[in-house]
Amino acid sequence: MIDNPSLPEYDPDDPVESAIVSRLAGNWANRATVKKPEPELDDLFDHAKHDFPEALIPFAEHDVYLSLPEEKRERIRAWGWVAFNKNVMDVEQHVVNPGFSLLAQDAFGTGMGDVLAIAVTQAMVDEQYHTLMHLNASALTRRQRGWAMPERQLPFSATVRAQRAAQLGAANSGAAALSALAYTTVAEISITSYLDLIEDDDVVQPVNRATVKLHNRDEYCHASIADEMAKIVFGTLDDRDRRLFLDGLAQGMKAFSSTDFSTWEAILGAEKVDGFEAMLRDIVDDGSREHLVQDYSGIRSLCRELDVEDEIGIEWS
Repeated sequence: MIDNPSLPEYDPDDPVESAIVSRLAGNWANRATVKKPEPELDDLFDHAKHDFPEALIPFAEHDVYLSLPEEKRERIRAWGWVAFNKNVMDVEQHVVNPGFSLLAQDAFGTGMGDVLAIAVTQAMVDEQYHTLMHLNASALTRRQRGWAMPERQLPFSATVRAQRAAQLGAANSGAAALSALAYTTVAEISITSYLDLIEDDDVVQPVNRATVKLHNRDEYCHASIADEMAKIVFGTLDDRDRRLFLDGLAQGMKAFSSTDFSTWEAILGAEKVDGFEAMLRDIVDDGSREHLVQDYSGIRSLCRELDVEDEIGIEWS
């Protein structure tokens, strides 16, 4: 494969992965060696497949949802995929890149050299490709299904809302920067756990599965960058600022792991589902679907290396 670090690593023998990467760069075929002409994404869309796993719909077993016509459930699954992509794009643009930008500017005074500065900046470039990749995936769903489902009908993701609230509540610019870095650290180290929710299940749309798989490959590298930068910054902080950073990690994990019921409320309202308010209340009151992402082993490993695993105030189990 051609050496181009900005585009996701992909398997040129996989027609779905190749088509996704082709869409990212219009002239990709002129710059990469492939064995056969690239298929169009639209040619790979399978109308018989689910756009989103029902296992990720928090009310999938509720009577209100089960009583809906299949076409309505199909629309809700498509909305779920659009919302999943929007959450990824929101986190990349409004949480991850601002934190990486602070690092690239050496806002924490760590004296970061060229190697780390380039790595962080390259990661920011990668995030733009990830955003475009997920936008392409949602656009494909809208185009093939013939349904509008614009992202603007959905609220900002729970992680973005929590991060912005933390920024507004920060005592000063230094505290705001540490909060931003904490949220970035959580997002970059844990986003693989979020992407892993779209399992490689044959029931799910192949383009959707491949989009997540391609993104995930890059994020394992980004996680190591975020982990290393967090350790470097943490080593320069005094006790007060360390506390601020750890509190930010805890807040970020809570926001990132939560099921975003406000997004589902917007989806069900847009679809005019009768009784959806009572259904969501039942699910919220039940509490069993409160957390969507439950794997924070990466953050726990970081905290263990920093010798603060017992100071962060998280029940790791």
